[in-house]
Amino acid sequence: PCEMTDDPMKEALIAATFIAKYAGIIVLSDFQGESIFPLLVARLNIYTDPQRPMMMQQGIYPIGNPAEDSPVLVTTNFALTYFIVSGEIEGSRVPSWLMVMDTEGLSVLTAWAAGKFVGDAIGQFIKKSGITEKVKHRKIVIPGFVAAVSGDLEEELGPDWEVLIGPREAAHLAPFLKKGL
Repeated sequence: PCEMTDDPMKEALIAATFIAKYAGIIVLSDFQGESIFPLLVARLNIYTDPQRPMMMQQGIYPIGNPAEDSPVLVTTNFALTYFIVSGEIEGSRVPSWLMVMDTEGLSVLTAWAAGKFVGDAIGQFIKKSGITEKVKHRKIVIPGFVAAVSGDLEEELGPDWEVLIGPREAAHLAPFLKKGL
């Protein structure tokens, strides 16, 4: 694109077109941040592997500076699920612990259907996660769509734990959290 125009904006536009058409090499006349950054973002977004789901690392994510009496919620590590759920928790302004379980990047219902987000597996994850060192209560909120696993989860965790069924939709998390557990 460096020989196709003298205008840096048109050059960046042409380069973006080449990126969309899977160009191997692009030669620019100048490396300006406002031109390079959008091109790099475009390149990264185009070349993501659709067969490899976007996922979060398994772990415990504090949202809103939670304390030892804050609610504990569990979900899968599908990135979209994490960002939606964490955003709704932040919007509720209720400090919470969000436990993200590795389900190979599958959403809640898909992971449940595949047998990766079931009571036994969730229970093992909770036991190994170290959440008992962060909270003094023994209450865990599971997504409403997998309410069927609550019995198996209670069996796996033992009598000290109380399994609460959360809302089916993330949009209903804020009112659920605000009314208290």
